[in-house]
Amino acid sequence: MIKSMTGFGRCEICEDNRKFTVEMKSVNHRYLDVNLKMPKKLNFFEAAIRNLLKEYIQRGKVDVFITYEDLGQEKVSIRYNKDVAAKYLDYLRQMSADFGLEDDTKLSSLARFPEVFSMEEEEPDEEGIWKTLEKALRSAAEGFVTARVREGEALKTDLCAKLDEMKGYVDFIEERSPQIVSEYRQKLTQRVQELLGDVKADESRLLTEVTVYADKICVDEEIVRLQSHISAMKKSLTDGESIGRKLDFLAQEMNREANTILSKTTDLELSNCGIELKTLIEKVREQIQNIE
Repeated sequence: MIKSMTGFGRCEICEDNRKFTVEMKSVNHRYLDVNLKMPKKLNFFEAAIRNLLKEYIQRGKVDVFITYEDLGQEKVSIRYNKDVAAKYLDYLRQMSADFGLEDDTKLSSLARFPEVFSMEEEEPDEEGIWKTLEKALRSAAEGFVTARVREGEALKTDLCAKLDEMKGYVDFIEERSPQIVSEYRQKLTQRVQELLGDVKADESRLLTEVTVYADKICVDEEIVRLQSHISAMKKSLTDGESIGRKLDFLAQEMNREANTILSKTTDLELSNCGIELKTLIEKVREQIQNIE
């Protein structure tokens, strides 16, 4: 299936007193570029998150926003550091002796010194956190891919219509090209007869001149390649999967053939047709930039 490189996905999960919200959005990019925005306490899972997203996305600049709330009771403990308090008390008594000051140390004052009491968080349940986070990520990614597929199908329909229109222009060029040679021969014969009057023209010289002209404006190879590229692009669109780069290459080749046809032709109808063909190819290239 065809996927667009623009999409959006969101999921919110509350499980085991943990609430995760994951949002994903993307725009066009040549490669896969994932930008994660999440709380620092989830940094441990960054590599796992990136590996998971690669299962769903091949190309695009993807912004992923993750929020996390722990709805359970604060899992912290208070620690009394007896050795630190003893050191403070020893130094306070030494200061009292050194400066002849009254030792008025109180328990409440000693307790306020740094590190006498400290708060410690319990080790997080990494396995439990990842279990819930993974669910949220996969659900958001699935919605994200669904949006990409939906837009990709619209792109496919539009591109196939443009390719059919391009085929019409190529068929016209194929049909018109032999007529140009025939018209040139008639004009050349008429012009020579006007110049020579009753003298009979040298048919072999006329034939040589027409042959040289026909070879100069011949676009048979370009037509064959254009038809092949159009067929290959339609087949790729039908096959689906990650085809953006392949389609971009084919569009470049189409543009090259159209330029060659324009450079060879001296016919106004073919020139106009070639210009329309190039315009259509550029529209196709613009659309292809949106395909993964």
